[in-house]
Amino acid sequence: MAWIEWVTRAVEVTGVAIIVIGAFGSLAAFALGLVGRRGGREALIDRFRSNLGRSILLGLEFLVAADIVNTVAIEPTLDSLAVLAGIVLIRTFLSFSLEVEIEGRWPWQGKGGRPTG
Repeated sequence: MAWIEWVTRAVEVTGVAIIVIGAFGSLAAFALGLVGRRGGREALIDRFRSNLGRSILLGLEFLVAADIVNTVAIEPTLDSLAVLAGIVLIRTFLSFSLEVEIEGRWPWQGKGGRPTG
């Protein structure tokens, strides 16, 4: 079972690394855009927020995966399952909120802002 703990930790570290590298990469691209005067200031800010949000979303997905593996494979108790449910709920809400912030529309709306279906 020790190897599962290592796998879980590796997935957690990967998730955190994605968030940190994505944040610094987004910031670097923003700074370069400001220095190079490429695009308008508003477009640069929108791109920065979008890139940062996407890296946070991807990192959160890895962290949720690590929590699921940890709960199912290492500590399969009702208490740990309840904690996992809470964590997944909170992270799902964060992911949903970030997606709305990045896209500027509700997920069930089409690209033009109209409801799909």
